[in-house]
Amino acid sequence: MSDAILGWDVGGAHLKLARLVGAGRLADARIVPCQLWRGLDELDAAIAATGAPAGRSAVTMTGELVDLFADRASGVAALVERLEKKLGPDTVFYAGAAGFIGAVEALARWREVASANWRATAEALASEGDGVLVDVGSTTADIVPFAGGVVIAHGATDAGRMAAEELVYLGVARTPVMALAPRVPFAGGWIAPMAEHFATTADVFRLTGDLPDGADLHPAADGGDKTAEASARRLLRMVGADLTPETMASGRRLATWLAEAALRRVADAASAVLSRADAPGDPTIYGAGVGRFLAAAVARRLSVMYRDVGDVFASDPALSAASADCAPAVAVARLFAASRG
Repeated sequence: MSDAILGWDVGGAHLKLARLVGAGRLADARIVPCQLWRGLDELDAAIAATGAPAGRSAVTMTGELVDLFADRASGVAALVERLEKKLGPDTVFYAGAAGFIGAVEALARWREVASANWRATAEALASEGDGVLVDVGSTTADIVPFAGGVVIAHGATDAGRMAAEELVYLGVARTPVMALAPRVPFAGGWIAPMAEHFATTADVFRLTGDLPDGADLHPAADGGDKTAEASARRLLRMVGADLTPETMASGRRLATWLAEAALRRVADAASAVLSRADAPGDPTIYGAGVGRFLAAAVARRLSVMYRDVGDVFASDPALSAASADCAPAVAVARLFAASRG
């Protein structure tokens, strides 16, 4: 049997895998699309797309939130059952402060298993010193403080974390543009963007040139091309305009303004977290996720030190970017490896 440890982060839109070998060395990290809201067969296909390498699996998840499931408890139960079947009976599940538990216990402690991936990353970073994890993915941003070697988040559930500004539903690929701002500047005035799924943040950051390769793994809002022109067409549709040679520049200006709105939202949340009495006094922002260019921009805006999570999680520079993209998967594998001594 392989002595590898596999870390899995099961999201509603993506599946992330990390593989540790030897003395905890990262050997692989990857992301594959997983439209879980369409059914559990999507999870099976995503696992197969990773190559399903051999090893002992440790799992964290957020996929229980998708509307395939009636509630979070049934979502956790369905995912635990399916993952144990696909990955093996010795699969363990990350339950936050409770550590790693088996499938039977995970069903009973579903509240601790549900949406705990943010804590895994922060816990794996806490030994590096006082800091704040800013993990910006395709859909959400996690802002998690840690100090004295422990996670000091105020929220534990998604609802509590949103109230505490530790979970912001804004990502760099899947967020609908209408969610970024109640009004946008266009053609000499302010326009409320159409309440339609015409464009996403992938279009915004593609036009600004910030969207990394591999960050946008799902179809565009209109199912069309992923070019600057196609993104401008979708973005201009949000304000009732068409793409022409004359309006291309207007589309780029609109994207620049919306990118600033996204940055401001994440920076405001980070500012709120850092303003707490128990916040780290001289923190470093640790950037993770496919949108960590926003985390780096937040650090510059707030005049604090910045460190890429890939520099912590990967000894091989060739795996640095992938390890930061897949930070919760790498983190849960590292934490499980440490728990085994």
